[in-house]
Amino acid sequence: MISVGIDVSKGKSTVCAIKPYGEVLMTPRDFKHTKDDLDSLVKQLSRFKEEIHIIMEATGNYHLPVYQYLKSKDYQISIINP
Repeated sequence: MISVGIDVSKGKSTVCAIKPYGEVLMTPRDFKHTKDDLDSLVKQLSRFKEEIHIIMEATGNYHLPVYQYLKSKDYQISIINP
């Protein structure tokens, strides 16, 4: 399983992906909360051929657009309190 961590802030999120035992698949990079950037994020994630689990922090309302967009693409997502 691939774990994708998303650090959410007001206008952008920082995303990285790792495999078990710490193998880094995607170094941290920023994605704005726009359709184009979220499409780019999904394109990056779709290149992984294993199950993906996304973990993001609850940040008031800032995480909601990212959550809703990724959920609409059928990703498994957990929202945690920081």
